[in-house]
Amino acid sequence: MQPRDRLTRKEIQVATLVWEGLTNKDIAGVLGTSEQVVKNYLRTAFDKLGVWTRLELALYVASHGGANWHTQLGTEGLSPTAGWEPDPPRDGAAWAGGAAKAASASGGMH
Repeated sequence: MQPRDRLTRKEIQVATLVWEGLTNKDIAGVLGTSEQVVKNYLRTAFDKLGVWTRLELALYVASHGGANWHTQLGTEGLSPTAGWEPDPPRDGAAWAGGAAKAASASGGMH
């Protein structure tokens, strides 16, 4: 069993949104919850995956399939909200910008 196999559906959703470059506040808005709940999801996902920062989390998602990493986990029907689909980066530069935004959005998980 890989570490990512231990993630809950919400942790997968949050990790995917971090990979897209959303801030905790943005993720809370998408999920209809509070920023503190998002931070809790991040903390548990960090622990399960062995990462320390949002950037490491975004890189982990990217290295495991990016926008499609959740389909490899058997969660094909996954979507944080109705009609939501991850926005795949169009090229490496676009993703790098998203990862940089993810890293700087909260200086780690804050």
